[in-house]
Amino acid sequence: MATRKVIAICQSGGEFVTDKDGSLSYNGGDAYAIDIDQQTSLSDFKSEVAEMFNCNVSTMIIKYFLPGNKRTLITVSKDKDLQRMVSFVGDANTVDVFVMSEEGVARNNNSNMPGSRSSRTTVSEGVVPVIAPIDVIVDAVQCMDQVEVDVANEVPARSICSGANDDNHRKAVQQWENTITGVGQRFNSFSEFREALHKYSIAHGFAYKYKKNDSHRVTVKCKSQGCPWRIYASRLSTTQLICIKKMHYNHTCEGSAVKAGYRATRGWVGSIIKEKLKDSPNYKPKDIADDIKREYGIQLNYSQAWRAKEIAREQLQGSYKEAYTQLPFFCEKIKETNPGSFATFTTKEDSSFHRLFVSFHASISGFQLGCRPLIFLDRTPLNSKYQGELLAATAVDGNDGIFPVAFAVVDTETEDNWCWFLQELKLAISTSEQITFVADFQNGLKKSLSDIFEKCYHSYCLRHLAEKLNKDLKGQFSHEARRFMINDFYAAAYAPKLETFERSIENIKGISPEAYDWVIQSEPEHWANAFFNGARYNFLSSNFGQQFYSWVSEAHELPITQMIDALRGKMMETIYTRRVESNQWMTKLTPSKEELLQKETLVAHSLQVLFSQGSTFEVRGESVDIVDIDNWDCSCKGWQLTGVPCCHAIAVFECVGRSPYDYCSRYFTVENYRLTYAESIHPVPNVDRPPVQGESTVVVTVTPPPTKRPPGRPKMKQVESIDIIKRQLQCSKCKGLGHNRKTCKLS
Repeated sequence: MATRKVIAICQSGGEFVTDKDGSLSYNGGDAYAIDIDQQTSLSDFKSEVAEMFNCNVSTMIIKYFLPGNKRTLITVSKDKDLQRMVSFVGDANTVDVFVMSEEGVARNNNSNMPGSRSSRTTVSEGVVPVIAPIDVIVDAVQCMDQVEVDVANEVPARSICSGANDDNHRKAVQQWENTITGVGQRFNSFSEFREALHKYSIAHGFAYKYKKNDSHRVTVKCKSQGCPWRIYASRLSTTQLICIKKMHYNHTCEGSAVKAGYRATRGWVGSIIKEKLKDSPNYKPKDIADDIKREYGIQLNYSQAWRAKEIAREQLQGSYKEAYTQLPFFCEKIKETNPGSFATFTTKEDSSFHRLFVSFHASISGFQLGCRPLIFLDRTPLNSKYQGELLAATAVDGNDGIFPVAFAVVDTETEDNWCWFLQELKLAISTSEQITFVADFQNGLKKSLSDIFEKCYHSYCLRHLAEKLNKDLKGQFSHEARRFMINDFYAAAYAPKLETFERSIENIKGISPEAYDWVIQSEPEHWANAFFNGARYNFLSSNFGQQFYSWVSEAHELPITQMIDALRGKMMETIYTRRVESNQWMTKLTPSKEELLQKETLVAHSLQVLFSQGSTFEVRGESVDIVDIDNWDCSCKGWQLTGVPCCHAIAVFECVGRSPYDYCSRYFTVENYRLTYAESIHPVPNVDRPPVQGESTVVVTVTPPPTKRPPGRPKMKQVESIDIIKRQLQCSKCKGLGHNRKTCKLS
């Protein structure tokens, strides 16, 4: 006897709607017919369904209604369930089968849906097809004017259960229930009409779809099947106004009482949160979702809230893409408002952005007149829409404060980009002094510095060296062993004398001869105080400019022109503040150097000075040191390393009646400090206004770089190595850590 076949009408992509009698009906989506019988296996059935709907078998869930019962969905989870479904059909030749995903069912169950049935009117299934639905921004004029869109195709945001409807929607109803009043109502544009319609649908709780949607007319109807509600609007003749011409006011789907599963596009949410984001730039996506749920009864997931925040930020700050087109005008404005400044950019062959260099005249003048010839080179990633890197050259003022000299935005950190940045930097600062650079030795910096600044000193950044050493040692030694070696490495770098340096690296050799060889081959003459010939003033790491990088982290999500202008504003404010503060100083040295000199003076009182020939003196205390006051030299090396006389030199000055202030570096005087901040950075007005094109204007087109932000939440802070152990004090007497010889308890 032949097995009777049943036609399974497989449906996916639609949504369940609760009717007045409590029964469920399925609206929308696609449908395919498949022949099944008692011999059909569930795996074969799912495979055929997956092929038709282009979906994933592993996450697929099959459900159906029992005959005569449209209130409860039955799940098919094994072959026997499929056979029962065929048996239950009886004499009927067809059976309705609903294809869902595990995610969609979980979402429905989270909404108090008994037996897969929701207490809400409309339940989006989150169906399994891999192809993503179209996301529609209702308030974007361009999109809505050019394309006919069914609002139901938007990525849905779940509405809450109807039991909490009155409280949660009170704000939406109060604000928006009368945004659409009826025939004769006028709007300035179709965009304004669509925005009003969207709010009206939220306040009255129904979903809608566009039947006609173009630049001349808009026809909208209620999405609920059979509901007569509809509205028609078009342009008034001889005007640009939009007028509602026809409107059927009544819903047979019971309007707000039914709650027809309205959607909240990210564009709409963006317009709602825009004002709050302006007042609270750190408005978190989680807080956005909580506020929207509480005030409007719409539940957003994290991704929807994050994207809404991005849209709101762009509405407030302007387009990221447009900012690149403004770069030529922006650079000209910088040079116009701050004469003597450098602002240059380059593009690639396809006109896409390549790199931008900025150095303000106040920064150049301050470095040349008041700062030590010491520059720190470092970089920080930009997590904006188009990514990139910020390269920076920072100096140090007389009070050990950060002084930004120049910076550049580049597409990626490469040897070529560093070389270009250094060439632009040399043109900007144009000094004949020998400059000491504290920078990484990788990424082509070693070669570029020696080629471009021929007579400079290159101090390898101690942090980068320590990270590389720690990385190379990882896996070979325990964390404790690496900690000791890193500590000894830092001690070797800071050691002022050769014997102290050798003692520290011998400690490393005692743990690992391989690590000792690594240290010897790492060119200690470029990083160890005992060998380095340049003047670093005891600054051994290139991350000195952390304050500047914190400014970058606050502004890096802005469009490029606004980010540069935000940094300009920070620098302008800092220069003004420090100039005003320095006018109150009554000492000869800056506060930090005055404090250091007083500390050394206190120690000098306990030292014994023995006169020798000429300008050389012997000073006795815990150790015996030789001081040559004419050559500003002491055998302890403290004077040379810091630029401030050490306690041994001060003891000599007191004996011979000289002032230690006369032997301090000129860079530490208040007079020199005021020269650093004598010039001001001026505002750059109308940064968002495009240039006015004249007959002689050469238009340079700049487009965004091809790199874009990768998926996932961006890292908001620069990642530091977790294994680097910072330098600790080591006592030369007891060899203990955390104190020095002067404070040792054994003394």
